[in-house]
Amino acid sequence: MIEQPITLEILVEEQSAKTALEILVPKIVPGLRPDIFEFRGKDTLLRQLPRRLAGYAARARWESVKVVVLVDRDNQDCAALKEELEGMAKAAGVPTRASAPTGFTLLNRIVVEELEAWFLGDVPALRAAYPRVPPGLARQEAFRDPDDVSGGTWQALERVLIKHGYHRPRLQKVLAATDIAPHMDVENNRSPSFRAFRDGIRRLVKEGN
Repeated sequence: MIEQPITLEILVEEQSAKTALEILVPKIVPGLRPDIFEFRGKDTLLRQLPRRLAGYAARARWESVKVVVLVDRDNQDCAALKEELEGMAKAAGVPTRASAPTGFTLLNRIVVEELEAWFLGDVPALRAAYPRVPPGLARQEAFRDPDDVSGGTWQALERVLIKHGYHRPRLQKVLAATDIAPHMDVENNRSPSFRAFRDGIRRLVKEGN
């Protein structure tokens, strides 16, 4: 449990991420209820981020505010995207996990390659929501590494669900997040990007106490 109250704000690019994190973050840090802000896509988030970061830099002088920026990698180079995020933080004067290992305010995290990789990383949760999904899905070569699914993770999840009689005619992302996230085990997920997010959140909150 959190010993001292902090304000945690998470910036995400779409509604499905907000829906999932409203469920997952209290599992990662019991008792923590973050404020999650959804933007209309990744481009909008990145365009508005410098202004938001300037506001956080001011607030951090008098408030225990911590911030997470969560974006999908999509088809971008992960290192270049991370460098872009870190550059914005540096320009605003906001210390990040990368620039200040202790006492940092901002955690930049990239979902590789999309939020649906986190769902594919927890097949038991996927099956709890959609029982006709085969239990051996994680052993199939195409899904052994949920962060490296060929052809896009949301498209892969859509194919799996439609094949087994769900989400026809197309994947409904917010509904999938609502159905799957409550069943997810945050301690056992095969997605490296999910584990990096989980561990980063815990470190961020610990640094705030």
